[in-house]
Amino acid sequence: MFQLDDNFLQDLGLGAMPDNQKQAFLQHIYSELELRVGTKLSEGLTEQQMAEFESFVDRDQEKVHAWFMEHLPNYAEQPDYQKLKESALQDEGIDELAILSEYGSLKWLEMNRPDYRQVVASELEKLKQEISQNREAILATES
Repeated sequence: MFQLDDNFLQDLGLGAMPDNQKQAFLQHIYSELELRVGTKLSEGLTEQQMAEFESFVDRDQEKVHAWFMEHLPNYAEQPDYQKLKESALQDEGIDELAILSEYGSLKWLEMNRPDYRQVVASELEKLKQEISQNREAILATES
């Protein structure tokens, strides 16, 4: 997919940004992208669908487990789940519910918004264009 890192900033012409401000700016970009993608993906969803997806975001253990039992009872055997779990367990502080919620949200999106990858790519491209168009002002503000 994509990574919000130094290379990302370089590609946007923001490599000259002071190092002590890069991480905060990348976090801002991530938050803005998350908001835009969430807004776009929520268009056309029912209240029930929104509530169902929110159970993953909120890490509602009861609802997450109920969703898996109904929709993906054999999730633990899936190679993509095993890969995500293995990767996540390398990070300290990641618990089983967090892994399950992350996996569930991705599977939920595949089922309910199969275009979500395109939405992310489209919104990221729009955001990159906005940042590039405002590069001079961003660099002036950040220095």
